[in-house]
Amino acid sequence: MPEKVTAHEAEEDARNERVIVYVDGQLVPRAEAKVSVFDSGFMLGDGIWEGLRLYDGHWAFLDEHMDRLFEGARALDLDIGLDRAGVIAAVRATQEANGMVTDAHARLMVTRGVKTRPFQHPSLSKSGPTIVIIMEHSRPRVTRPIRLATVPHIRGLPMTQDPKLNTHSKLNCILACIAAEKAGADEGLMLDVHGFVNTTNGCNFFIVRRGEVWTSTGDYCLNGITRQKVIELCRRDGIPVFERNFTLVDTYGADEAFLTGTFGAQTPVSEIDGRAIGSQHPGPVTARIRELYKQRIEEDRR
Repeated sequence: MPEKVTAHEAEEDARNERVIVYVDGQLVPRAEAKVSVFDSGFMLGDGIWEGLRLYDGHWAFLDEHMDRLFEGARALDLDIGLDRAGVIAAVRATQEANGMVTDAHARLMVTRGVKTRPFQHPSLSKSGPTIVIIMEHSRPRVTRPIRLATVPHIRGLPMTQDPKLNTHSKLNCILACIAAEKAGADEGLMLDVHGFVNTTNGCNFFIVRRGEVWTSTGDYCLNGITRQKVIELCRRDGIPVFERNFTLVDTYGADEAFLTGTFGAQTPVSEIDGRAIGSQHPGPVTARIRELYKQRIEEDRR
């Protein structure tokens, strides 16, 4: 059986044992970075987060990440306690404290804060939000293409928990990941409420059929920033791209498949439910999109 990998596999880096972490305005050593057991994020998953990627001194698509962070906070009626400039300043201060220049990943987390009592009601979070930024030296190391297995866990309706929100409440996706691992795969391929192919437990999902790039309608998946960049790049470069409903049968017949996310950009998929997808990884369309994405990051730096 092939070695176990994930779409977020990274090279080991001993420097990560000594990183400095931002916790509520303080920059502290990793071993001292702590939040209260009464924190609403720990207790209830009540919070939002962003993943950010550092390329050659530049945080890729930072404006789009800030837009999503503050839009999510409004949806959760969560006061971040900092304005946009303040959040960006906190990210840059953490970067500087760690001396990071490139190949770094940041996880920016905001919760409703510490509760006065261990119960659900948001009014019990009286002390203001908790803000944590974990930054690591992080170079992707995916040693082979990803293998997917379709799982019974679906991306649900927005009136339960809108899957577009990047919240701390990730149990549905964690259960999907566990189911995929039990099936001998690396990640779980999740369907939507109508049975159409949607996303994986950790990334957005694309297939290529006869030169066309397909992804879900976006109604039931995270509004991925890398996902949107891929769609825009395909349109700009003349690659046919469609946000549409498609089935597992369509997926099994794909010429190529890949995942998108801030960490891995575009990660090839070689197998879905035991069916081989394509003969080279990345395939030619995926490889072209990778090149276009690298160029787009360079544009964003200027």
